[in-house]
Amino acid sequence: MTAIEQTEARPRGTRLPRRARRNQLLGAAQEVFVAQGYHAAAMDDIAERAGVSKPVLYQHFPGKLDLYLALLDQHCDNLLQAVRTALASTSDNKQRVAATMDAYFAYVEDEGGAFRLVFESDLTNEPAVRERVDRVSLACAEAISEVIAEDTGLAREEAMLLAVGLGGVSQVVARYWLSSGGTVPRGTAVQLLTSLAWRGIAGFPKNEH
Repeated sequence: MTAIEQTEARPRGTRLPRRARRNQLLGAAQEVFVAQGYHAAAMDDIAERAGVSKPVLYQHFPGKLDLYLALLDQHCDNLLQAVRTALASTSDNKQRVAATMDAYFAYVEDEGGAFRLVFESDLTNEPAVRERVDRVSLACAEAISEVIAEDTGLAREEAMLLAVGLGGVSQVVARYWLSSGGTVPRGTAVQLLTSLAWRGIAGFPKNEH
């Protein structure tokens, strides 16, 4: 059962442990922010969606921005963990590229639409939001660059340029794929993008340890 389903199933006023209540509020807030965007969303909407009073919501989050940033932190962490897991899933470099590409596709395909908070936020002019988005993009690129540098012997700065390119292409293409209705099956889309990326990255000689 999702956090939203729990919200719908639980009568207003039911007491929950603090962590469970926080997760419930985050689930409700995610649905409202994804559907309406930050500026159009109201704390009233989120409280109503969660089935709580506004004072209960404010006990956990002092304001709308605090709530949004808590969600952003959560989903940035999820993306970074997905990329790190993909990189660690195999020692075969072509399969590594495919797994990393697929991690981005899986992230944007998640039915909760959390990727929109990270990559398509209407609040990117807010410094705290921009900092988090830039930080997760950089952290993902750093994780990828470590593998590139180790396997090719390229300087860190050179490996980082390649990693930023791979990560950027992955998330842009994955978002386009989703917005186009996923008419190309996800597996095929990942395979096509992997072939493109692999033709480039495989041109760098493998470093013999």
